[in-house]
Amino acid sequence: MTNGRTLSGDVDKKIDSLKFLTSEEIRLECKHFFSGAALYANGKICASLTPAGFGLKLPAEVRSRLIEEGDAEELRYFEKAPAKKEYIVVSKTTVDDSERLTSFLNQSVGYVTERDR
Repeated sequence: MTNGRTLSGDVDKKIDSLKFLTSEEIRLECKHFFSGAALYANGKICASLTPAGFGLKLPAEVRSRLIEEGDAEELRYFEKAPAKKEYIVVSKTTVDDSERLTSFLNQSVGYVTERDR
């Protein structure tokens, strides 16, 4: 099992390596916790890396499409836990594809911050 410190380092490296659509209106912050890390946009969580995988908060139509295509599954922190609303865990293939992951992260940031406008 991967420890939280390794996961936290991985998410920092991954996020630092990605090119986000940036704006003076959007503040990104990565917060670490005991088993992983989470990315916040303007104080709202939009992505997380936990033992369950790399989770993203996305609109329903994007989540449904990714699940149908086999590129994601519903985020569940434990095997029999209920699915986390509005979140999916993306496949390792997606996580390893920086261009694709950046696109989904930008969608996630836009999704959680659009309510601020």
